[in-house]
Amino acid sequence: MGLDGLDRSMLSEIPGSVARAVNPKRVLVIGYGNPGRRDDGLGPALCDRLERLNPPGVSVQTAFQLAIEHAALAARYDTVVFADAATDIEGGAPFYLRRVEPAPERTHFAHGILPETVLHLAQQCFGARPAGWVLGIRPEDIETFGEGLSPQAGANLELALTALMEAIRSGRLANE
Repeated sequence: MGLDGLDRSMLSEIPGSVARAVNPKRVLVIGYGNPGRRDDGLGPALCDRLERLNPPGVSVQTAFQLAIEHAALAARYDTVVFADAATDIEGGAPFYLRRVEPAPERTHFAHGILPETVLHLAQQCFGARPAGWVLGIRPEDIETFGEGLSPQAGANLELALTALMEAIRSGRLANE
């Protein structure tokens, strides 16, 4: 496991139909963010909770940010959910769960990449087209240095986790 949380041993495996035959876990949840910036760690916190629940068919991966190496990992799954703290949530909603489509990176100067870029690279480099979803969870405090979620972000996380589990159980996240 690298410092960014990415298991690089998976990069040598063959994605696509061969990997699908040996990988029974079909949903990947990538939680990313910085737990050292309080609620910016909502993505990794969601993965921690999900890992403890251990739902069948679900794998989790945490990272500080998305990287091009995540495309090789994403290519091995039918569905990928990208979970992160989101400051673009309209109204007072605690979270959103939105479909995301593959798209090339708009700039080549970013330190991390976007979920749509991960999906685009999975398609272009590995011929895989997993269904993509973004689970944005409303933070309360992403400016303070320190570990642990604020009470409101923790409540938002629980609501998002419940909705995600229901979406997984119902098959709503499946590729159409």
